[in-house]
Amino acid sequence: MDLRQLSYFLAVVDEGTFTAAAAAAAVAQPSLSQAVRSLEAELGVELFHRLARSVRLTAAGEALVDPARQAIRDAETARAAVAAVAGLTAGRLDLAALPTLAAAPLAGLVGAFCRAHPGVGVGLVAPEEPAALEHLVRAGECEIGMTELRPDVGDLVQRPLLKQELLVVWPPGTSRADGRPVTLPALAAVPLVTTPPGTSTRRLLEEAFAGAGLAPRIAVEVTPRDAILPLVMAGAGASLVPRPLTLAAADQGAIVTPVRPRVFRDIGLVHRVGPMSPAARAFLAVIDASEAA
Repeated sequence: MDLRQLSYFLAVVDEGTFTAAAAAAAVAQPSLSQAVRSLEAELGVELFHRLARSVRLTAAGEALVDPARQAIRDAETARAAVAAVAGLTAGRLDLAALPTLAAAPLAGLVGAFCRAHPGVGVGLVAPEEPAALEHLVRAGECEIGMTELRPDVGDLVQRPLLKQELLVVWPPGTSRADGRPVTLPALAAVPLVTTPPGTSTRRLLEEAFAGAGLAPRIAVEVTPRDAILPLVMAGAGASLVPRPLTLAAADQGAIVTPVRPRVFRDIGLVHRVGPMSPAARAFLAVIDASEAA
């Protein structure tokens, strides 16, 4: 088994066909197909069900996906370690962040990293749920994740960064222009715009109400987070959102008030145990510098 075989295997997984995988890997299809056949022969199993117009992973193939990604990631880490001698003039840093954290605080940190290391490419994905983000980090698809910290992450290292308050955004013209805090009993009577169950913001909303023996009144449940504030501005209801996201809404005339009792979430980084790539270590150094400033 070698890295070339594993990379071709993952190309087929990601692209869905041998033809598309060969094009993505910039290799002749017969060469790619033969490499995958050799890998199957070495493992003694078929990795794909070969259908008329596509392929589908077998159970053995599904079991290989995460270890293969991890092997490729470890090899990239080894190559990047050599590049570090030249001062991080090349390489790539793959990050993950919850959608509500991708703009703030992550964007500023990524910007500082790119200015310090312009030769290093950065990839950023934004899974909707903390569990999905943690899976990306465990599987080696991303090296560092910025997320809401949870007590049950097990094998991942957690680094706390900050406490982020959630505030209520009201439609323009709402009779709360004085900005006074709203109590949970009062908020329970208000139609709310929020994300689906399982997302970080929805869980915090439900936990806050449950702690007061109340239930939220959900008016609109929306998956695209970018639609929340436009729906609030259009009068569909109020919404409980992280403080950084309220700034743009306030500029557009929305009313922003705190909740009493206040609602917070713990924000931090997660990464795997063990050596990190030079790019990841440099990114953590950027965070250290920002905290010291």
